[in-house]
Amino acid sequence: MIGILGNILNPTKYQSTQGEGLFTFLSNLFKFAGVVAGIIFIVQLLTAGYDYIASNDDPKKFQAAGNKILHSLLGLVIIAGAFILAGLVSRFTGINILNPTIYGP
Repeated sequence: MIGILGNILNPTKYQSTQGEGLFTFLSNLFKFAGVVAGIIFIVQLLTAGYDYIASNDDPKKFQAAGNKILHSLLGLVIIAGAFILAGLVSRFTGINILNPTIYGP
């Protein structure tokens, strides 16, 4: 029954060192989080821009749109900082965290 869906191979047998599978998983997770954060940043920036244009000189709406832009930029800076930190950890430990390799058939 399981053979109908295909063979599932153990990805750890392709790893060169013990525990590298965890770092491959973390690498893929970092890349995915970066893409999702970028998409969220663009959506937030577009909605904040629309709110900024539609504020009609209302100071509360104007301030809320400015805060939304500021918060989206801060979120992008935090994600970039996480990538920089992961790169530093990768450089000092020798474990390549930011370049994922997906093993499979």
